[in-house]
Amino acid sequence: MVRRPSRKTFRPRLDEMVTSIRNNILTGSLEPEQYLPSEKQLAEQYGLSVQSVRKGLDLLVSERMIVKIPKIGSKVLDPAEKGAVTIRFGYSPTIPDDADIHRLIAMFHREHPNIHVQAVPLGGQLYDQFKPYLDNGMLDVVTMNYSSYLQFAEHGSLDDFEILERQDALYPFLSDAFAKDGQLRVQPFTFSPLVLCYNRAHFIQQGLQEPNSSWNWQRLIECASALDIPGERVGFHCYFSTPNRASIMLLQKGGSFERREDGRLKLAGTRMMDAIRYSRELYEHIPSLPNSLMNWEAEKVQMLRQGKLSIAILSYFTLNHLRDAELDYDIAPVPHLGDALTTLIVIGLAVNRHSKNKEAAKKLVDFMISSEAQLAIRQNTCSLPARVTAAEWSGPDSGVINRPSRFSLFREIIPSYRLFSDLNLRESEMHGLFSELRLYWAGLQDEETLCKRVEELSASPADTPLSPSPVMP
Repeated sequence: MVRRPSRKTFRPRLDEMVTSIRNNILTGSLEPEQYLPSEKQLAEQYGLSVQSVRKGLDLLVSERMIVKIPKIGSKVLDPAEKGAVTIRFGYSPTIPDDADIHRLIAMFHREHPNIHVQAVPLGGQLYDQFKPYLDNGMLDVVTMNYSSYLQFAEHGSLDDFEILERQDALYPFLSDAFAKDGQLRVQPFTFSPLVLCYNRAHFIQQGLQEPNSSWNWQRLIECASALDIPGERVGFHCYFSTPNRASIMLLQKGGSFERREDGRLKLAGTRMMDAIRYSRELYEHIPSLPNSLMNWEAEKVQMLRQGKLSIAILSYFTLNHLRDAELDYDIAPVPHLGDALTTLIVIGLAVNRHSKNKEAAKKLVDFMISSEAQLAIRQNTCSLPARVTAAEWSGPDSGVINRPSRFSLFREIIPSYRLFSDLNLRESEMHGLFSELRLYWAGLQDEETLCKRVEELSASPADTPLSPSPVMP
């Protein structure tokens, strides 16, 4: 069935066409000298007008991906022509939504026509998953989150990445997160704190005050109960089983984990055990989802969009899934327990030391943190760019993106940002620790067993040194 063009879907469909053709060229599905389908065929395939198709093809011409031959068609160019260099850019699955990465790559191509970027989606960012790709020089630039960075640090593999120049134009606390011994191995690209996201209409309907910085967790549970309508919507639901979300409660009430003299984690009788116990009590009062058919992680955004969920804990990155929704929503700081703290998520870019095209790779990273690219992220997504002037840009909004009215909240709460390493945990301990915590929070493990298991799983300091975490402003 042919899709009909509409103003509402024009831009996504045009982006879909350009991205699909670009990726097919870069991956070799469309080979040099091969011709694209006709403009009419492309228009029918993507539900666009022929005029719109021409605009998309003109963009690919400017990127030197194709050449238009009058009365014949559009031919794929050979990247090796005219001394072109090809670099491979490995990115995590969320980056296209988080940073509109293909738009940025197209902008880079226009500025550097002889450097072709092959975008390579990665299945994950675990150390063992893409260390071989780096060793073999198969990736020149990679996106890296803080957890991945710590994995490389704990394996003593930060030398796999080029030392980069620290940029004063970026938020200093982001660069601090990716620096060790004064050397920057990963350039900050985007970031986000975890915040409350809520449906304003639900609060208005129930005559409730909207969330603000004074909220504690008890206030959240009380409002969630008032917003909850059985068979219609859930007031609030959040699994605290992921490190980023669980870290909020642990940081606020527990501070950091204590360790025994031999370096093993200590829980019994500590402030952190009080926090873990409190989290379990709080979790027992959070309304459960209607039944086991609901997959919370997969459904939470869709539930928000459909008005089936009133409050959730999300990142600015996740707000990108609401940017085209007809939803009256806003954001607020996460509730507190005296210390108003929240988890910080940081995404950076690293250059492979084994790359055969390091200079071209560095140019890509430099471009991605340039004023032009960072402002494009700010204007076309809900994500926060690492460059201060771009993140805090306050120019006229096009109105195309549905942003929360309190979008600039991130500036107000910068002093509350913490990384999960502030819990005095090694990245290598995180998986096992939270597996045990999930059992305890679910009521499937008693406190004594939890304390014993956590102590057993923790490594000694002689095995892996703790990575320093930045001091937040």
